[in-house]
Amino acid sequence: MQAYGAPQLAVRARLNVNENPFPVPADLAEAIGASVAAAAGGLHRYPDRDAMDLRAALASYLNGESGADLNADHIWAANGSNEVMHHLFLAFGGPGRAAITFDPTYSMYPEYARDTFTRFVTEPRRDDFTIDVGAAVAAIHRERPSLVLLASPNNPSGTALTLEDSRLIARAALEVGALVVIDEAYAEFRRSGTASACVLLAELPNVVVSRTMSKAFAMAGLRLGYAAVSDTRIIDALKVVRLPYHLSAVTQAVALTALAHAPVLQAQVALLRQERDALALWLLEQGYEVVPSDANFLLFGRFADRDLVWRGLLDQGVLIRATGPSPWLRVSVGTPEENAMFRDALLKTRRD
Repeated sequence: MQAYGAPQLAVRARLNVNENPFPVPADLAEAIGASVAAAAGGLHRYPDRDAMDLRAALASYLNGESGADLNADHIWAANGSNEVMHHLFLAFGGPGRAAITFDPTYSMYPEYARDTFTRFVTEPRRDDFTIDVGAAVAAIHRERPSLVLLASPNNPSGTALTLEDSRLIARAALEVGALVVIDEAYAEFRRSGTASACVLLAELPNVVVSRTMSKAFAMAGLRLGYAAVSDTRIIDALKVVRLPYHLSAVTQAVALTALAHAPVLQAQVALLRQERDALALWLLEQGYEVVPSDANFLLFGRFADRDLVWRGLLDQGVLIRATGPSPWLRVSVGTPEENAMFRDALLKTRRD
Protein backbone atom coordinates (compact mmCIF):
# COMPACT_ATOMS: atom_id res chain seq x y z
CA MET A 1 0.00 0.00 0.00
CA GLN A 2 1.06 3.57 -0.64
CA ALA A 3 -0.17 6.74 1.04
CA TYR A 4 -2.19 9.24 -1.00
CA GLY A 5 -0.43 12.43 -1.95
CA ALA A 6 0.81 14.54 -4.83
CA PRO A 7 4.41 15.86 -4.95
CA GLN A 8 5.06 18.95 -2.81
CA LEU A 9 8.05 20.60 -4.45
CA ALA A 10 9.51 24.10 -4.23
CA VAL A 11 9.14 25.22 -7.86
CA ARG A 12 8.30 28.50 -9.58
CA ALA A 13 4.85 27.39 -10.71
CA ARG A 14 3.09 24.77 -8.58
CA LEU A 15 0.10 23.79 -10.71
CA ASN A 16 -0.51 20.20 -9.66
CA VAL A 17 -3.06 20.12 -6.79
CA ASN A 18 -5.77 22.56 -7.92
CA GLU A 19 -5.04 25.14 -5.26
CA ASN A 20 -6.28 28.69 -5.54
CA PRO A 21 -3.00 30.43 -6.45
CA PHE A 22 -3.85 33.80 -4.89
CA PRO A 23 -2.70 34.46 -1.32
CA VAL A 24 -5.22 35.63 1.25
CA PRO A 25 -5.76 39.42 0.85
CA ALA A 26 -4.01 41.51 3.48
CA ASP A 27 -7.21 42.84 5.06
CA LEU A 28 -8.60 39.31 5.39
CA ALA A 29 -5.30 38.03 6.82
CA GLU A 30 -5.50 40.80 9.41
CA ALA A 31 -9.12 39.92 10.25
CA ILE A 32 -8.17 36.24 10.56
CA GLY A 33 -5.36 37.16 12.93
CA ALA A 34 -7.80 39.08 15.10
CA SER A 35 -10.27 36.18 15.12
CA VAL A 36 -7.55 33.72 16.11
CA ALA A 37 -6.39 36.06 18.89
CA ALA A 38 -9.95 36.23 20.19
CA ALA A 39 -10.29 32.44 20.06
CA ALA A 40 -6.95 32.01 21.84
CA GLY A 41 -8.44 33.41 25.02
CA GLY A 42 -10.77 30.42 25.23
CA LEU A 43 -8.45 27.61 24.18
CA HIS A 44 -8.46 26.18 27.69
CA ARG A 45 -12.04 25.09 26.92
CA TYR A 46 -13.23 22.59 24.33
CA PRO A 47 -14.68 24.15 21.16
CA ASP A 48 -18.35 24.17 20.25
CA ARG A 49 -18.75 20.47 19.52
CA ASP A 50 -21.48 21.01 16.93
CA ALA A 51 -20.04 24.22 15.39
CA MET A 52 -23.50 25.74 15.15
CA ASP A 53 -22.43 29.31 14.31
CA LEU A 54 -20.19 28.03 11.52
CA ARG A 55 -22.87 25.72 10.15
CA ALA A 56 -25.37 28.59 10.11
CA ALA A 57 -22.89 30.77 8.20
CA LEU A 58 -22.22 27.97 5.70
CA ALA A 59 -25.96 27.51 5.15
CA SER A 60 -26.35 31.24 4.52
CA TYR A 61 -23.47 31.15 2.02
CA LEU A 62 -24.96 28.21 0.11
CA ASN A 63 -28.39 29.84 0.04
CA GLY A 64 -26.89 32.88 -1.67
CA GLU A 65 -24.43 31.04 -3.91
CA SER A 66 -26.61 28.15 -5.07
CA GLY A 67 -30.22 29.11 -4.48
CA ALA A 68 -30.65 26.57 -1.69
CA ASP A 69 -32.99 26.94 1.29
CA LEU A 70 -31.00 25.64 4.25
CA ASN A 71 -30.26 26.35 7.89
CA ALA A 72 -27.60 25.16 10.31
CA ASP A 73 -29.36 21.85 10.95
CA HIS A 74 -28.90 20.91 7.27
CA ILE A 75 -25.12 21.41 7.29
CA TRP A 76 -22.26 19.19 8.41
CA ALA A 77 -18.72 20.58 8.78
CA ALA A 78 -15.42 18.73 9.12
CA ASN A 79 -11.68 18.94 8.49
CA GLY A 80 -11.79 19.24 4.73
CA SER A 81 -14.24 17.53 2.40
CA ASN A 82 -12.05 14.43 2.77
CA GLU A 83 -13.21 14.07 6.37
CA VAL A 84 -16.79 14.73 5.31
CA MET A 85 -16.53 11.83 2.85
CA HIS A 86 -14.82 9.63 5.42
CA HIS A 87 -17.66 10.31 7.88
CA LEU A 88 -20.19 9.35 5.22
CA PHE A 89 -18.40 6.05 4.59
CA LEU A 90 -18.14 5.36 8.32
CA ALA A 91 -21.85 6.01 8.82
CA PHE A 92 -23.31 4.44 5.68
CA GLY A 93 -20.64 2.09 4.33
CA GLY A 94 -18.98 -0.88 5.98
CA PRO A 95 -18.96 -4.67 5.65
CA GLY A 96 -21.82 -5.97 3.55
CA ARG A 97 -22.37 -2.58 1.92
CA ALA A 98 -21.14 -1.12 -1.35
CA ALA A 99 -20.23 2.24 -2.84
CA ILE A 100 -20.34 2.91 -6.57
CA THR A 101 -18.70 5.62 -8.64
CA PHE A 102 -17.73 6.32 -12.24
CA ASP A 103 -14.10 6.24 -13.36
CA PRO A 104 -11.92 8.12 -13.94
CA THR A 105 -12.72 10.24 -10.89
CA TYR A 106 -11.22 11.40 -7.59
CA SER A 107 -8.57 8.91 -6.50
CA MET A 108 -9.40 9.13 -2.77
CA TYR A 109 -12.79 7.44 -3.15
CA PRO A 110 -11.41 3.88 -3.10
CA GLU A 111 -9.33 4.74 -0.04
CA TYR A 112 -12.43 5.74 1.94
CA ALA A 113 -13.91 2.39 0.95
CA ARG A 114 -10.75 0.51 1.95
CA ASP A 115 -10.64 2.21 5.37
CA THR A 116 -14.25 1.25 6.12
CA PHE A 117 -14.30 -2.23 4.53
CA THR A 118 -16.89 -1.08 2.02
CA ARG A 119 -17.12 -2.96 -1.28
CA PHE A 120 -16.06 -0.52 -4.00
CA VAL A 121 -17.59 -0.68 -7.47
CA THR A 122 -16.57 1.41 -10.46
CA GLU A 123 -18.34 1.89 -13.75
CA PRO A 124 -16.62 3.50 -16.75
CA ARG A 125 -17.38 6.97 -17.99
CA ARG A 126 -17.79 7.65 -21.68
CA ASP A 127 -14.75 8.66 -23.73
CA ASP A 128 -15.68 12.33 -23.22
CA PHE A 129 -15.76 11.74 -19.42
CA THR A 130 -19.53 12.17 -19.14
CA ILE A 131 -21.66 9.56 -17.35
CA ASP A 132 -23.96 7.29 -19.31
CA VAL A 133 -27.04 7.79 -17.14
CA GLY A 134 -28.82 4.69 -18.45
CA ALA A 135 -25.82 2.53 -17.62
CA ALA A 136 -25.48 4.23 -14.24
CA VAL A 137 -29.11 3.53 -13.33
CA ALA A 138 -28.71 -0.10 -14.40
CA ALA A 139 -25.56 -0.45 -12.28
CA ILE A 140 -27.31 1.02 -9.23
CA HIS A 141 -30.17 -1.45 -9.57
CA ARG A 142 -27.71 -4.30 -10.08
CA GLU A 143 -25.26 -3.51 -7.29
CA ARG A 144 -27.73 -1.98 -4.80
CA PRO A 145 -25.10 0.21 -3.14
CA SER A 146 -25.55 2.25 0.01
CA LEU A 147 -23.49 5.13 -1.44
CA VAL A 148 -23.31 6.57 -4.95
CA LEU A 149 -20.46 9.03 -5.52
CA LEU A 150 -20.75 11.70 -8.20
CA ALA A 151 -17.99 14.30 -8.55
CA SER A 152 -19.33 17.41 -10.29
CA PRO A 153 -17.18 19.01 -11.56
CA ASN A 154 -15.32 15.75 -11.86
CA ASN A 155 -11.67 15.42 -10.94
CA PRO A 156 -9.52 14.95 -13.04
CA SER A 157 -11.61 15.90 -16.08
CA GLY A 158 -13.48 19.01 -14.87
CA THR A 159 -16.71 17.62 -16.32
CA ALA A 160 -19.93 18.81 -14.65
CA LEU A 161 -23.12 16.80 -14.44
CA THR A 162 -26.32 18.31 -15.72
CA LEU A 163 -29.02 18.82 -13.13
CA GLU A 164 -31.31 16.37 -14.92
CA ASP A 165 -28.64 13.64 -15.01
CA SER A 166 -28.02 14.12 -11.28
CA ARG A 167 -31.76 13.93 -10.65
CA LEU A 168 -32.20 10.70 -12.62
CA ILE A 169 -29.29 9.01 -10.86
CA ALA A 170 -30.51 10.18 -7.44
CA ARG A 171 -34.01 8.86 -8.12
CA ALA A 172 -32.59 5.46 -9.04
CA ALA A 173 -30.52 5.48 -5.87
CA LEU A 174 -33.57 6.35 -3.80
CA GLU A 175 -35.30 3.26 -5.15
CA VAL A 176 -32.60 1.02 -3.63
CA GLY A 177 -32.18 3.04 -0.44
CA ALA A 178 -28.83 4.64 -1.34
CA LEU A 179 -27.43 8.06 -0.60
CA VAL A 180 -26.10 10.04 -3.55
CA VAL A 181 -23.10 12.14 -2.57
CA ILE A 182 -22.49 14.88 -5.13
CA ASP A 183 -18.94 16.11 -4.58
CA GLU A 184 -18.90 19.80 -5.53
CA ALA A 185 -15.40 20.68 -4.35
CA TYR A 186 -14.94 22.88 -7.44
CA ALA A 187 -18.52 24.09 -7.84
CA GLU A 188 -17.79 27.80 -7.52
CA PHE A 189 -15.71 27.62 -10.70
CA ARG A 190 -18.59 26.26 -12.79
CA ARG A 191 -19.45 28.03 -16.02
CA SER A 192 -22.50 30.25 -16.34
CA GLY A 193 -25.67 28.20 -16.67
CA THR A 194 -24.35 25.19 -14.73
CA ALA A 195 -26.56 24.71 -11.67
CA SER A 196 -25.46 23.36 -8.31
CA ALA A 197 -26.97 20.12 -7.07
CA CYS A 198 -28.00 22.06 -3.97
CA VAL A 199 -31.25 22.86 -5.77
CA LEU A 200 -32.07 19.12 -5.69
CA LEU A 201 -32.01 18.94 -1.90
CA ALA A 202 -35.59 20.12 -1.50
CA GLU A 203 -36.98 17.33 -3.72
CA LEU A 204 -34.65 14.38 -3.03
CA PRO A 205 -34.00 13.43 0.61
CA ASN A 206 -31.17 11.03 -0.30
CA VAL A 207 -28.93 13.72 -1.85
CA VAL A 208 -25.85 14.96 -0.01
CA VAL A 209 -23.88 17.85 -1.54
CA SER A 210 -20.25 18.06 -0.41
CA ARG A 211 -18.29 21.33 -0.62
CA THR A 212 -14.95 22.71 0.58
CA MET A 213 -13.34 26.03 1.46
CA SER A 214 -9.99 24.80 0.10
CA LYS A 215 -10.49 25.88 -3.51
CA ALA A 216 -12.69 28.92 -4.19
CA PHE A 217 -12.02 30.41 -0.75
CA ALA A 218 -8.21 29.99 -1.09
CA MET A 219 -8.23 28.21 2.28
CA ALA A 220 -6.51 24.89 1.48
CA GLY A 221 -4.40 25.26 4.62
CA LEU A 222 -7.47 25.76 6.81
CA ARG A 223 -8.93 22.27 6.20
CA LEU A 224 -12.64 23.02 6.26
CA GLY A 225 -15.16 21.00 4.27
CA TYR A 226 -18.90 20.74 4.65
CA ALA A 227 -21.97 18.94 3.39
CA ALA A 228 -25.58 19.98 2.85
CA VAL A 229 -28.61 17.70 3.20
CA SER A 230 -32.36 18.07 3.44
CA ASP A 231 -32.95 15.06 5.71
CA THR A 232 -31.39 15.94 9.07
CA ARG A 233 -31.29 12.27 10.05
CA ILE A 234 -28.19 12.05 7.85
CA ILE A 235 -26.51 14.64 10.09
CA ASP A 236 -27.57 12.64 13.15
CA ALA A 237 -25.78 9.59 11.73
CA LEU A 238 -22.60 11.58 11.04
CA LYS A 239 -22.55 12.80 14.65
CA VAL A 240 -22.31 9.17 15.76
CA VAL A 241 -19.09 8.46 13.84
CA ARG A 242 -17.20 11.75 14.25
CA LEU A 243 -14.40 12.06 16.75
CA PRO A 244 -15.22 14.32 19.73
CA TYR A 245 -14.56 18.03 19.16
CA HIS A 246 -13.25 17.32 15.68
CA LEU A 247 -13.32 21.00 14.62
CA SER A 248 -10.97 23.17 16.66
CA ALA A 249 -11.98 26.59 17.95
CA VAL A 250 -9.31 28.15 15.73
CA THR A 251 -10.64 26.39 12.61
CA GLN A 252 -14.15 27.59 13.37
CA ALA A 253 -13.01 31.17 13.98
CA VAL A 254 -10.97 31.37 10.78
CA ALA A 255 -13.72 29.81 8.66
CA LEU A 256 -16.32 32.24 10.00
CA THR A 257 -14.04 35.16 9.19
CA ALA A 258 -13.40 33.89 5.66
CA LEU A 259 -17.13 33.47 5.04
CA ALA A 260 -17.68 37.07 6.12
CA HIS A 261 -15.24 38.09 3.36
CA ALA A 262 -16.71 35.80 0.68
CA PRO A 263 -17.36 38.60 -1.89
CA VAL A 264 -13.66 39.51 -1.96
CA LEU A 265 -12.64 35.90 -2.50
CA GLN A 266 -15.30 35.37 -5.18
CA ALA A 267 -13.64 38.11 -7.24
CA GLN A 268 -10.59 35.83 -7.45
CA VAL A 269 -12.85 33.02 -8.67
CA ALA A 270 -14.05 35.16 -11.59
CA LEU A 271 -10.45 35.85 -12.62
CA LEU A 272 -9.57 32.15 -12.42
CA ARG A 273 -12.52 31.31 -14.67
CA GLN A 274 -11.23 33.82 -17.24
CA GLU A 275 -7.72 32.42 -17.00
CA ARG A 276 -9.03 28.85 -17.36
CA ASP A 277 -10.98 29.64 -20.51
CA ALA A 278 -8.05 31.56 -22.03
CA LEU A 279 -5.66 28.71 -21.25
CA ALA A 280 -8.05 26.14 -22.71
CA LEU A 281 -8.29 28.16 -25.94
CA TRP A 282 -4.50 28.47 -26.15
CA LEU A 283 -4.03 24.71 -25.69
CA LEU A 284 -6.57 24.04 -28.43
CA GLU A 285 -4.72 26.45 -30.72
CA GLN A 286 -1.52 24.48 -30.09
CA GLY A 287 -3.24 21.33 -31.30
CA TYR A 288 -3.97 19.65 -27.97
CA GLU A 289 -7.25 18.07 -26.96
CA VAL A 290 -8.80 19.81 -23.96
CA VAL A 291 -11.71 18.46 -21.91
CA PRO A 292 -14.34 21.20 -21.31
CA SER A 293 -13.91 22.17 -17.65
CA ASP A 294 -16.16 23.67 -14.99
CA ALA A 295 -13.32 23.52 -12.45
CA ASN A 296 -10.06 25.40 -11.86
CA PHE A 297 -7.99 22.92 -13.85
CA LEU A 298 -7.74 21.48 -17.35
CA LEU A 299 -7.17 17.92 -18.56
CA PHE A 300 -5.29 18.06 -21.86
CA GLY A 301 -3.45 15.71 -24.21
CA ARG A 302 -3.10 13.32 -25.73
CA PHE A 303 0.49 12.21 -25.24
CA ALA A 304 2.41 9.17 -26.38
CA ASP A 305 4.61 9.58 -23.28
CA ARG A 306 3.07 11.95 -20.76
CA ASP A 307 5.78 11.29 -18.18
CA LEU A 308 8.38 12.70 -20.58
CA VAL A 309 6.33 15.90 -20.95
CA TRP A 310 5.72 16.09 -17.19
CA ARG A 311 9.45 15.81 -16.52
CA GLY A 312 10.28 18.39 -19.19
CA LEU A 313 7.96 20.90 -17.52
CA LEU A 314 9.34 20.14 -14.07
CA ASP A 315 12.89 20.69 -15.29
CA GLN A 316 11.76 24.25 -16.09
CA GLY A 317 10.17 24.82 -12.70
CA VAL A 318 6.56 24.04 -13.65
CA LEU A 319 4.86 21.24 -11.71
CA ILE A 320 1.62 19.77 -13.08
CA ARG A 321 -0.09 16.41 -12.43
CA ALA A 322 0.12 13.11 -14.29
CA THR A 323 -3.23 11.73 -13.16
CA GLY A 324 -6.21 10.06 -14.77
CA PRO A 325 -5.93 8.12 -18.04
CA SER A 326 -2.37 7.73 -19.31
CA PRO A 327 -2.63 9.87 -22.48
CA TRP A 328 -3.59 12.97 -20.45
CA LEU A 329 -2.03 15.55 -18.13
CA ARG A 330 -3.82 17.90 -15.74
CA VAL A 331 -2.79 21.49 -15.10
CA SER A 332 -4.23 23.69 -12.38
CA VAL A 333 -5.09 27.25 -13.33
CA GLY A 334 -2.59 29.59 -11.70
CA THR A 335 -1.98 33.29 -11.61
CA PRO A 336 -1.56 34.99 -15.01
CA GLU A 337 2.20 34.88 -14.44
CA GLU A 338 2.20 31.17 -13.58
CA ASN A 339 0.03 30.37 -16.59
CA ALA A 340 2.51 32.23 -18.80
CA MET A 341 5.34 30.14 -17.31
CA PHE A 342 3.38 26.99 -18.10
CA ARG A 343 2.76 28.05 -21.71
CA ASP A 344 6.42 28.92 -22.27
CA ALA A 345 7.61 25.68 -20.66
CA LEU A 346 5.20 23.55 -22.68
CA LEU A 347 6.31 25.18 -25.94
CA LYS A 348 9.97 24.57 -25.06
CA THR A 349 9.28 20.96 -24.03
CA ARG A 350 7.49 20.45 -27.33
CA ARG A 351 10.45 21.83 -29.31
CA ASP A 352 12.92 19.72 -27.40
